[in-house]
Amino acid sequence: MGRRFLDKFTMFDLLIVTMMAVLGVAIKPVVVPLAHIITGPLYVPGGVVAGGFYMLWIVLGRGLVGKTGAATLIGLVQALLVIVLGIFGTHGAASIITYLAPGVAVDLLYLLLRSGVDTPLGAFLGGVAANVTGTFMVNLAFFRLPWLPLVLGLSAAALSGGLGGLIAYSLNKQLKKYKLQSSAH
Repeated sequence: MGRRFLDKFTMFDLLIVTMMAVLGVAIKPVVVPLAHIITGPLYVPGGVVAGGFYMLWIVLGRGLVGKTGAATLIGLVQALLVIVLGIFGTHGAASIITYLAPGVAVDLLYLLLRSGVDTPLGAFLGGVAANVTGTFMVNLAFFRLPWLPLVLGLSAAALSGGLGGLIAYSLNKQLKKYKLQSSAH
């Protein structure tokens, strides 16, 4: 990402991006083991269900910053954090793809929709895009599940991601009341 790309973001935007990335990475070790309790007996990876709760930070960050590329930056910062710090969920260099892709998916979705996190449907779809993309990329890189478990996993990822998106919508709405958003959007 070049300097020109980053020039459209204010320091406040970059602070929000960093905070959302850190929150997304920090919540993962808490949520995934809880999800494993439910998903383990079904042979579904725990991240599929838990993903909705750590992908919501990508959607929320995109809503607060309100600029194309914010979700992608959040995913990139998450990938770098996981690789450099060697924290929970690291897949080595593959983390660049598995963490970056959900952010790219959210940014592309909102470009296509020409809307964002400001409606429940937009936020729901953002969460779906993030979690389904993340689940698919992790499956492609590591699990390589047969088609039936993959479809089941992607369906669970869509539901979980959508619910996370709705949480992001609610948080975005509340934070906007306190003017906790980028002044440039």
